[in-house]
Amino acid sequence: MKKLRAEIREFIEKYNLQSLSDVALFGLITVIIHFSWRFWAYDLHYWPINNFMASAYDYMSWLVFAQSHWFDVHILGLEITTIDQTMYFSNKGYIAINAGCSGLKQFSQFALLIIFFRGPWLKKLWFIPLGVLIVHLTNLFRIIGLSIVLLWKPDYWQFSHDYLFRPFFYVVIFFMWIWWVEKIAPSVSRNLANKKIKE
Repeated sequence: MKKLRAEIREFIEKYNLQSLSDVALFGLITVIIHFSWRFWAYDLHYWPINNFMASAYDYMSWLVFAQSHWFDVHILGLEITTIDQTMYFSNKGYIAINAGCSGLKQFSQFALLIIFFRGPWLKKLWFIPLGVLIVHLTNLFRIIGLSIVLLWKPDYWQFSHDYLFRPFFYVVIFFMWIWWVEKIAPSVSRNLANKKIKE
């Protein structure tokens, strides 16, 4: 097994495939996290922390609702009536903010991706919270964008929800991962290489 790993590493270095192997690893980790999360959510019902997860979903969906509603009303000047966590618009369209809109799954996907990927732990301690904040802002952008689509192009709402704004999460996560791999994690590799040269 050691020999095989060494041969694979040598092949990757010989043909300068490090970037390609990193992207493949990103894809693999993302897919594993996605299906593991679904299994944990739907089959195990978030065992053993199901009460905590229920509270976290409630809080985050309320926060997304409150912040996107505030932006829609105070910045965009939209006329919105609210009942519970549902925004009703002047054209009788509505957006209900539920657990699926909380961004909690995407927070976890981003955090786990950076945890599993190589890099210095001290930098992960600030990069993960920063990334979670960016994912949250992306989620707010998504809900606000859907509000605009609902008012001005309601026929495109479902398409925008499923094929435009939802994948946008993963585009943002991908670019933050590139930032991590290209700008932050390599500094450790360079420092270790320089140290070896000096020795």
